[in-house]
Amino acid sequence: MAATFASDEIVTALKAAAEPTRLRILLLLAAGELNVKDLTQILGQSQPRISRHLKLLAEAGLVERFREGSWAYFHVSDRTHGGRLVLDILSLVDKSEPAVVRDRERADAMKREREGAAQDYFRSHAADWDRIRTLHVAESEVESAMRAALGSGPFKLLVDLGTGTGRTLELFADRYQRAIGFDLNQAMLTYAHGKLSKAGIAKAQVRHGDIYALALADGIADAVIMHQVIHFLSEPALAIREAARVLAPGGRLLIVDFAPHDLDFLREDFAHARLGFAPPQIAQWLKDAGLTPTQQCDLGPDAKSGAKKLTVSLWLAERPQTGKHKTATSRALEEAP
Repeated sequence: MAATFASDEIVTALKAAAEPTRLRILLLLAAGELNVKDLTQILGQSQPRISRHLKLLAEAGLVERFREGSWAYFHVSDRTHGGRLVLDILSLVDKSEPAVVRDRERADAMKREREGAAQDYFRSHAADWDRIRTLHVAESEVESAMRAALGSGPFKLLVDLGTGTGRTLELFADRYQRAIGFDLNQAMLTYAHGKLSKAGIAKAQVRHGDIYALALADGIADAVIMHQVIHFLSEPALAIREAARVLAPGGRLLIVDFAPHDLDFLREDFAHARLGFAPPQIAQWLKDAGLTPTQQCDLGPDAKSGAKKLTVSLWLAERPQTGKHKTATSRALEEAP
């Protein structure tokens, strides 16, 4: 069912967007996060003028601002009705207009410069990821299990927490209408943006974001994925609760992480805060967050390998629905003996 908006919300959003430069700013911010300096370079306008436009858009609830170090970045808001409404408005804009094309080309050129530095960062850390991958089953097996567990969708909005290189957004690109990946590392986000652009996946965005306080409205996502994330966290239960908050009724949360292990060097060398998780522990955190655990499976190492290896575990949970709208999974769980 299409979202509905109060008349005053529609008027406010339309007033804020009804100016050529502000509309161009919104188009740029819908495609990715930018700061004031970025926008002045792309649009060729003064910093005071750009700042004034951003202030008006923020006051109307169309964009949100966050700080990273000494910089302030902006993006179209997913938490407000105005932000979600403006995304519908932007979908009506003719993307072949000369000014729109020029803005996009300048933004792409600027991002390509940054992607070079981000790729250097990723190459310098690639050995770390490769070393960990050798400790568990093949990534292709993990990804196949992830796709089977989450289901075919289609999902209106998929959220990937701790998106890293954006691989999960690529993996599920055929199953969502729109996706957002959050991460705290700006270099990784830039790298992910470049990968998604090269893959032609325009319906996915990556954003800087706090996993404990997502810039998303309650119940907005049909699917949330936490792939190899929670072992880095000091408070995994809080992150799971935040993921549950943004899930819509019937929405699914997929967690992929390690089973309990004793490879202490991962704590020292790779900043792992937790050495894996037992199924009952994750199940309890899911229940405490108001979710219903529906599936758990382990992908163990080859018994012939001899060396100590990691077991990858998957947990799937669902936000309960009520009445006649309950899903088949929910009904089956309730009717089980």
